[in-house]
Amino acid sequence: MARTNKKWSDEQVEAEITRLNNSEYVKLARKEQQIKNRRRQYMWTMQYLEARGKQLASDGINFKNIEEKLFGENPAEPEIL
Repeated sequence: MARTNKKWSDEQVEAEITRLNNSEYVKLARKEQQIKNRRRQYMWTMQYLEARGKQLASDGINFKNIEEKLFGENPAEPEIL
C-alpha cells in the first residue's frame, strides 16, 4: 500500500506491518542500518579511549609506568590456582 492521507483501520495497519516485515527491501535497509550503527559505536568507543589516553598522559602516566601508577610500586603477582 502506498502512503496516503487516508485513515487506516487497525487491521490495515497490521497487514501493512506484516507486509513490510517480509519485504526484502526493508531487510536490506535494516542490515545497512545495523552496519552503520556498529561502526558509529566503534567510533564512539575509540573517541572515548583517545580522550582517556590524553587524560592519562596529562596525569603523567605512560607505557613504562602505568602499572606502578595504577597498582603501586610492587604490584602483587596474580595467584595461579
